[in-house]
Amino acid sequence: MRDTWLIFLRSMRPSFRNPVVITFGVAQPLLWLVLFGPLLKGSASWQWFVPGLIIQMGLFNTAYVGFNLIPEIRSGALERLRVTPVSRTALLLGRVVNDVLLLVIQCSILLALSTIFGFRASIGHVLAGLVFAVLMGVSISSVSYTLALKLKHEYTFAPVLSSTVMPVMLLSGVLLPMDQGPDWLYTLSRINPFSHIADGIRAVIAGNFGSSSVLIGGIAAIALVVVALAWGTHSFRRANA
Repeated sequence: MRDTWLIFLRSMRPSFRNPVVITFGVAQPLLWLVLFGPLLKGSASWQWFVPGLIIQMGLFNTAYVGFNLIPEIRSGALERLRVTPVSRTALLLGRVVNDVLLLVIQCSILLALSTIFGFRASIGHVLAGLVFAVLMGVSISSVSYTLALKLKHEYTFAPVLSSTVMPVMLLSGVLLPMDQGPDWLYTLSRINPFSHIADGIRAVIAGNFGSSSVLIGGIAAIALVVVALAWGTHSFRRANA
């Protein structure tokens, strides 16, 4: 825990010294609010659309954090940290905690701004939705760092992200209801765990805690966290072992 805290502080300082890091992560979802918001009719549309933006932020804002690790690998900074008494698992977890904290702040800003456009939800329901965002952030951030550790170069890391993040986002139904598309597309979306997480976030923000979407979405989110952390911690422990 102490080592994780130290790595968290090391990762956090550059982020909070430069507010652009936080505001830039909100910029794209805010554009969706401004440009697509006028096309929505009724408060029910906002209750469906805004939780989808949380999924979008979780995907994009944490999927690309691995780029921050690659310069440390290249410069030897990560290797120098490995030879210190700091736990190798903490080298991953400290960074992940920082990324999740940034994600929660960005999601909170987005949710607050969305009330201007017509989104309404109680604080308790919003906090429940942020729990899903935290779980999603932990899993995606862990995978991003692990891929960066294995690929080691931007020119190999970038294509992997660009070929996976966008299809995953589109198939999660954050923009349009997937059940209104053809059967084959809906089937693909059901295979995507993030579609179930999106359903879970929408259900809890609407206050439907007894919905099966909450249970299924929660199981999907926790399963991703377990798999991602297991893969990430194993990779960081064995790197250059």
